[in-house]
Amino acid sequence: MTLGHEHDHDPEAIRRRLAEGPRVSYLRDWIYGGIDGAVTTFAIVAGVAGAQLSSTIVVILGLANLLADGFSMAAGNYQGTRSEHDLRAHLAAVELRHIEEHPVGERQEIREIFRRKGFTGELLDRIVTVITGERGRWVRTMLSEEYGLPTEDRQPLRAATTTFSAFLICGAAPLAPYLLGV
Repeated sequence: MTLGHEHDHDPEAIRRRLAEGPRVSYLRDWIYGGIDGAVTTFAIVAGVAGAQLSSTIVVILGLANLLADGFSMAAGNYQGTRSEHDLRAHLAAVELRHIEEHPVGERQEIREIFRRKGFTGELLDRIVTVITGERGRWVRTMLSEEYGLPTEDRQPLRAATTTFSAFLICGAAPLAPYLLGV
């Protein structure tokens, strides 16, 4: 199985791969949900079992935790991811306004960004001209280089679904012996 890190390097394969754009990873959403699901469900199961309540109570409280806390985690991740989108939109509007009101200063920012990357002379001048020649490219460059934002956004619903799924799957592990009657 490949995670997309191994790939062909012939010119056509490179063009195709780069045309698709970068892949957005939901691994952190999975890990975040999975760890919380396992830990919180274990805490519920251990607490109820430690209180020597019946297996039925362990299952009821464990399932309630899986659904309620899993939903809470998913909803929080959804809102957090939406907030990242809102931040990107706000910063894009700010940068667009800066480009319109202070184009010389904004060009200088692009120049400094790429000077720090080691470009100089005519090549640096050309880079600045190309990037600042199209406002969308200029704004995207500023979002990435000045603010450190990723070039691709994670989708809120997919992030939430990934977190919820991981929470349910990993959170079911401490509950499994009780569900299976072991």
